[in-house]
Amino acid sequence: MPSGSPVRSPAVASTGGGSTAPFDVDTGVSRVGERTWEATVTDRWSIGRVPNGGYVLCTALAAVGQAVGQPHPLTVTAHYLSPATPGPAAIDVDVVKEGRSLSTATARLSQEGKARLILLATFGDLRAHRGPTLVAAVPPELPHPDRCPGRGPDTTPFPEPPSLVDRVEFRPAPVSAGWMAGQRDGPARIEGWLRLVDDPALDPARLVLLCDVMPPAVFAAMVTGWVPTLELTVHVRALPKPGWLRAVVSSRVIVDGLLEEECELWDGDDRLVAMSRQLARILPPPA
Repeated sequence: MPSGSPVRSPAVASTGGGSTAPFDVDTGVSRVGERTWEATVTDRWSIGRVPNGGYVLCTALAAVGQAVGQPHPLTVTAHYLSPATPGPAAIDVDVVKEGRSLSTATARLSQEGKARLILLATFGDLRAHRGPTLVAAVPPELPHPDRCPGRGPDTTPFPEPPSLVDRVEFRPAPVSAGWMAGQRDGPARIEGWLRLVDDPALDPARLVLLCDVMPPAVFAAMVTGWVPTLELTVHVRALPKPGWLRAVVSSRVIVDGLLEEECELWDGDDRLVAMSRQLARILPPPA
């Protein structure tokens, strides 16, 4: 962490601007230098003992959001170098280009001098976008959330329930829920309803997180252990309507323990609000 007395940002000292929502509190950052921010990675968004990659990404992204002049992340790519741990973190931001409509920056999140992730992000203002539109994708057809089973803490390959399930509510559609009962012979696809717990806000930063909190699609196809992300790219396509999101994750290619996974998030107005693609590694099931 940087030494010396902190130099607080003259704008906002945290992503939440005074919000007490868990997401805003736990991704809060403070400026301590011209290009450096500090943060605390918490254990409230963990899978096993490791903080969720999407959550760690959003913490670094909060610093980028303070460094650039535009309000919304449009595209974000993160490479995960080593697992983050709960505790202090330093975020170094380099604004590569700052324009009137788009700004691009890189960031590195480190702990105890060791890089955890690096990211490249372009920010803009989704409210100002105008132009041709063509959407060939369609949202998944899901029963009402009340007719979809909740995801229990015993449906993960870890001895203790991950704290992430206290922060995120996922209700898989019945057609996708077989893996929860031990049926692992279907296509690598899981769909259902998704939202943050006790957090009515829904903004582009939260969409980045929610693209990485679904159970891995490979769970529906085979028994695995942890599936850590190596690289994640998220595209935010629209400002979301608050409420439940319809979500679908799928994998088409798994080769020698490496898989690609795609995610789509649709809001209550049937708009595709975010989509992502990641490369992940399949680890063996725990003994």
